[in-house]
Amino acid sequence: MAQEIERKFLVKSDAFKSEAEKQTRVIQGYLSSVPERTVRVRIKGGNGYITIKGIANASGASRYEWEKEIPVAEVEELLTICEPGIIDKTRYEVKSGEFTFEVDEFYGENQGLVVAEVELSSEDDQFEKPHWLGEEVTGDARYYNSMLMKKPYTTWQ
Repeated sequence: MAQEIERKFLVKSDAFKSEAEKQTRVIQGYLSSVPERTVRVRIKGGNGYITIKGIANASGASRYEWEKEIPVAEVEELLTICEPGIIDKTRYEVKSGEFTFEVDEFYGENQGLVVAEVELSSEDDQFEKPHWLGEEVTGDARYYNSMLMKKPYTTWQ
């Protein structure tokens, strides 16, 4: 069983953009957004994927994840039956020490939100925090993409 361990942070400046090694446009939708088993389809760059994630543990940092590459045409077809609220973002990959942060800059109804995630091999992994990294929001369900499509960032009070 594949386990995803990651921590999530708000981003306090756009300084990460000049440090990014790669940037990719991502369009994704959810066939199921229930926390116990989210099912996501996405087009990332020129590739298509389907991903199933389980519910997060108590800290919010770890959960089951299974992903498979599928043809982009199949993702486009599945996007037509997804729950309302497509996620549109650019993902920047920024190396910091031995870790790579994935920084997502959101568009559309989530415009203005920028979050960074770092994938770890253990919840105890120590990493250097880049100067542009802000408040930690690991485990805050509001920042899950599956929640952002239901309650977009621009609607928050």
